[in-house]
Amino acid sequence: MYQFSDESRKAYESMTVPLVIHQFENEKVVPLLVSDGFCHLTGLSRQRALEMMGASTYSRVHPDDAGKVAKVSDDFAHHRGNYDQLIRCRHEDGYHLLHVVGYWQTMPDGTELAFLTYTDVSASKKVIEDSALKYLLYQQDQFYKDPLTGLPNINYMHEFADERVSVIRADGKTPVLIYSDVVSMQFYNNQYGLTEGDELILLIASKLQKYFPDALIARGADDHFVLLDAYVDEADLAQRLIAVNNEVREEAYGNTSGIQAGVCVFNQNTQCNDAVDHAKNALKRIGSDLNTIYKLYSQMADEHYWGERYIVQNLDLALQEGWIKVFYQGIGRVKTDRTACFEALARWNDPNRGTISPGEFIPVLEKYHLLYKLDLYMVEQVCREIPLRAEAGLPLLPVSVNFAAQDFNYRDIPEEIEALYLRYKMDKYVSRNCFIVEITERDIATASERFQSQLRRLREMGYQLWLDDFGSGYSSLNVFSRFEIDLIKFDMALIQDLDSRGGLNRKIIKAMIDIAHGMQIHTLAEGIETPEQRQFLRDVGCELCQGFLYRRPESLNAILFKIANGMIHPSTETPEEREQFSRFNS
Repeated sequence: MYQFSDESRKAYESMTVPLVIHQFENEKVVPLLVSDGFCHLTGLSRQRALEMMGASTYSRVHPDDAGKVAKVSDDFAHHRGNYDQLIRCRHEDGYHLLHVVGYWQTMPDGTELAFLTYTDVSASKKVIEDSALKYLLYQQDQFYKDPLTGLPNINYMHEFADERVSVIRADGKTPVLIYSDVVSMQFYNNQYGLTEGDELILLIASKLQKYFPDALIARGADDHFVLLDAYVDEADLAQRLIAVNNEVREEAYGNTSGIQAGVCVFNQNTQCNDAVDHAKNALKRIGSDLNTIYKLYSQMADEHYWGERYIVQNLDLALQEGWIKVFYQGIGRVKTDRTACFEALARWNDPNRGTISPGEFIPVLEKYHLLYKLDLYMVEQVCREIPLRAEAGLPLLPVSVNFAAQDFNYRDIPEEIEALYLRYKMDKYVSRNCFIVEITERDIATASERFQSQLRRLREMGYQLWLDDFGSGYSSLNVFSRFEIDLIKFDMALIQDLDSRGGLNRKIIKAMIDIAHGMQIHTLAEGIETPEQRQFLRDVGCELCQGFLYRRPESLNAILFKIANGMIHPSTETPEEREQFSRFNS
């Protein structure tokens, strides 16, 4: 705490001007000294005045002024504003109006002290009351009004929205809540400046008022507007929102897409707070789609949204707790019907939601760029289970794991796979070519240089590379000149539609098999469901097949259970047979 010299303390204390010197320490106001003038003003001894100021700065302040004093004092203490206020303070003969002025002074040792001087400017009762009323009206105005646009703010909406809903319903109409957001507002501010950003907000506010003249329009936080209106129909809503955006784009200083909005049409049970949440969720579903101006809330879409959130928020826990299991689907040798290898498939059995299908969680993980966590987890689980397979006397066949192009943007996949191979001492059981990385043709067709480099490193390290979904619509034979691929998997749509258009797919598959074999690339067909399809593959020389006709996915525990209970398990080919079939000159 600052210590005055005896000389300076005496000089300050002897001043006839009412003065209090404070120090702000650890968010507390500590009075250091008071002048003779302050003691005279308050009618208190110096010790009693210090005690009074130390106990509570506001103990003598009129209750109606206490809030104002607290805010001004806090702003002054944190250098956010000046201290220059009229305050009513209690004296023995009633309340006096004091003019308090504060300023900061830096002492010789660098300490900052606050000097507050007091002047009694008591006047008529009317002056005091007018001053208090003016502040009260200002406070109420600021609480309910947005200072930039003059529109009601979100406090007003919270306070009076239910009343407006009741009026709309009493008029026999359906309420609708629109929650809007200015597209790329931060970019607009950065490019054109905050002043032009404010002008854009003002322009949008005026257009909303023009096209929604009967609505309660409030400005929310930052660049959000909330509208409460009577709903006509979707066409009417769309027409008005489009008109708003068209005029905003024409009149704005800079380039802007205008607003996007989430819309909640009330039903009989909808509450305003729920409507705001529903409209916000609908707005979020627009995402980065600049062609969509609005989305209507629906319960189904809401459930889908929260389903996505559950998957994203619980992925790490699901991996940690082992809720996601590896299921192995056998891949058969067409010529011998023996199992040649497996594809590792993810199955999520959640303790809260039950089974979550891959068709549900994989697109979500892809959308939020989290697939790399799942795909590397699958490799790790395969590594964990290979010793268990060996202990049970099961053949150690190659296993393929699906990877997405986005995985290679977030991790060095070759390095990660190699680390797992070494950590689990896989060289005691299998060679690296028993691990297969599957990439879809769609991904590889647009591969970045980083992606291509990692794929090349994978094969150089000894891992296999398979091309999945070949013929699904992205086919381009130049991928074979850019990458060394071990095998292509024909998309199941080609197999399941063999006889359309005079059997055209039969000719396409035969031609692609001949081309692949000519480049010493192996072939596999997915989606085999009938003996006729399998026979066709034999006839055209396809080497491997995969589908429910041959094997269904099952966990290692299920496989071990079958063996323990004497159930017949499909035969598998030996390493020697696999080596033999891998030679194209055999």
